[in-house]
Amino acid sequence: MAAMRQKHLNQALMRIPRRAESTDRYSLASTYVAAGSFSAMLHSTDHQILYGRRGTGKTHALQFLSDLVDRTGDVPIYLDLRTIGSAGGMYGDSSVDTNVRGTQLLVDTLEAVHEELLTLASERDIGDETKLLEALDTLAEAATVVEVVGQVEQETRVGGTRSHEQGLELSRAPKISLGSRQAVSAESRTRRTGVERHHIVFGPLSRALRGITRALGRRRLWLLLDEWSSIPLDLQPLLADLLRRSVLPAQGITVKIAAIERRSKFCEPGAAGDYVGIEVGADAASAVSLDDVMIFDHTQAGAREFFAELFFNHGMARMPASAGKPEDAESFVELLFRGNAFNELVRAAEGVPRDAINIAALAAQHAHNEPIGIADIRRAARDWYLRDKQTAISENSAARRMLRLLVDEVVGRRRSRTFVVDQMSCLRHETIDELYDARLLHVLRRGIVDSKTPGALYDGFAIDYGCYVSLLIDGEVSSRPRDKGGWLASPKSMPPDGFSLSREALDLTKLGPP
Repeated sequence: MAAMRQKHLNQALMRIPRRAESTDRYSLASTYVAAGSFSAMLHSTDHQILYGRRGTGKTHALQFLSDLVDRTGDVPIYLDLRTIGSAGGMYGDSSVDTNVRGTQLLVDTLEAVHEELLTLASERDIGDETKLLEALDTLAEAATVVEVVGQVEQETRVGGTRSHEQGLELSRAPKISLGSRQAVSAESRTRRTGVERHHIVFGPLSRALRGITRALGRRRLWLLLDEWSSIPLDLQPLLADLLRRSVLPAQGITVKIAAIERRSKFCEPGAAGDYVGIEVGADAASAVSLDDVMIFDHTQAGAREFFAELFFNHGMARMPASAGKPEDAESFVELLFRGNAFNELVRAAEGVPRDAINIAALAAQHAHNEPIGIADIRRAARDWYLRDKQTAISENSAARRMLRLLVDEVVGRRRSRTFVVDQMSCLRHETIDELYDARLLHVLRRGIVDSKTPGALYDGFAIDYGCYVSLLIDGEVSSRPRDKGGWLASPKSMPPDGFSLSREALDLTKLGPP
């Protein structure tokens, strides 16, 4: 009986979906776990940009928010920007003018909003239906204005009258004329030769959106835009500008955008001090980073509680009723993992839920029908690193070289897994950002101040657990390094006595060129 239940527990881990978009909204809402006060912050009516690397739960958070505001009576519109667009890959075609591609992107986005609202209006009672349909018609008209770009030829003929006269002239008598008059009409002809292009005027568009919010009454419209970073970088400020000029000022509308920070560009400065796009912190009230939220205030207890709840919610939804379900998250973890194996999984996840789910699934395969042990977690973390993370930079020779140099210096020479880097040095080395984006480096603490040099700020990083463990398992590191930078992840986060940030900080210029 116990062996059969263990089998069901391990299989439940293996059946957890890896991506939120493959799961229905009800399941996402029921399995969502918020770290700290993140849920309340996300539910605020402020316009927000939600940053996070892949796998940190941005899509899950937006889907949860969509269900939450729907249950409170508001109107959510969730759009996956990867599915917005015209056939033929126009957005990514650099041979097409940026303004043409950008305008088409704006039109496609507005049409998607129109389609979602029209579907909701036909299926549910969400306000004054007549006024809403009228406002949607106005929105469609504002989004589909077409202008002809090209040569214009104009030909004009001026008309009037012409006459033909015949007459007799008698002496000492007035002239008598007999004749006829014929009218000639004027004619003007214009011929255009060119290409029809969409043209957006923000005034009518803003009026259409205000009409929609008035038709919704007291219901707030939540526009949730996911996968922002899937849009070509040069087009992102144009779409952001559409939102700034028409959507963000409209009362009764809240916009939430999920994006990868280092793959996003919300603003393009102009030559005269103006800009195109959204100024983060001004036009959008705040930006929230899930990467920072998932640091869990540097407490192991907070991270353990979050991931225990995560696996309990997902696992229980996939356990048969006859298997004897655990009552709470802690009981679920005790049945699944042996000894300190779950703490090791939390450590291996590095604060990334998708990595935790994949490592747990691989560990369950290694354990078969037995509880998962530390050895299973380490083997799974190595497999996930080799299968997913390392291949993500396989085509990036600079990132692969930098990772190797970091491993040699930090793990090999310094006998550690963590290191500190001057923020200005990081800015000059894009490969550090690329390794962070690929989840091969993880930020433990930002903006560390050195009392001896207050003007310098440092960031604390850790080399990915899977990379580190693969070195131990494969024999490239003969003995376990002593982590001299462990204070970065400790609750107090204070360096030991005699520790000098400026002296111990890693000099990236000595590792290699930027």
